Amino acid sequence: MPLVHGFDPPERFVAGTVGPPGSRTFFLQARSGTRLVSVSLEKQQVAALAERIDELLDEVMDSEAAASVVPAVAPVALQDNAPLEQPIEEEFRAGTMTLSWDPDDERVVVEVFPFTEAAVVSPDQLDEDFEEPEPEEVLLVRMPPGLARAFVARSESVLGAGRPNCPFCGNPIDPDGHLCVRANGFRRRDPV
Repeated sequence: MPLVHGFDPPERFVAGTVGPPGSRTFFLQARSGTRLVSVSLEKQQVAALAERIDELLDEVMDSEAAASVVPAVAPVALQDNAPLEQPIEEEFRAGTMTLSWDPDDERVVVEVFPFTEAAVVSPDQLDEDFEEPEPEEVLLVRMPPGLARAFVARSESVLGAGRPNCPFCGNPIDPDGHLCVRANGFRRRDPV
């Protein structure tokens, strides 16, 4: 039986970073009272989770049943621009994440499972029967739609606060520039 870090609903559920652009570590952080759980993950996982939550809420909003419950944008009262809470002690590194809508409680449900090497499947194993190992722990967050929209808005802000992208190749530009593959190695310094 896995250890479940459950928050229903959390007082705070945010994505945030530690470190300078280019060397940032991304975290999901959930808090209720004095209980705080931090899970590290990749930038792409934050982007995918925020995008899917936004799409899920739009789908629910389009359905007749819960349209009145889901706000179209993040409520101003729920905006959260505060830094991650200290101390940041990583419970685990995120692997698989699931997302669903609970129509009975009208909540977005996010489950984050730890990354395990045993769950990595190589291309030659695709045809084999594969059983994913039982996780040792899981982060389970059940949040109302307004808080979910606020999570999306903050995640987009956090993702946009990194290094600017090169207008030619799309790769991030470090403070000292970067070698642009589309400019035959010409060093770009300013994204404008």
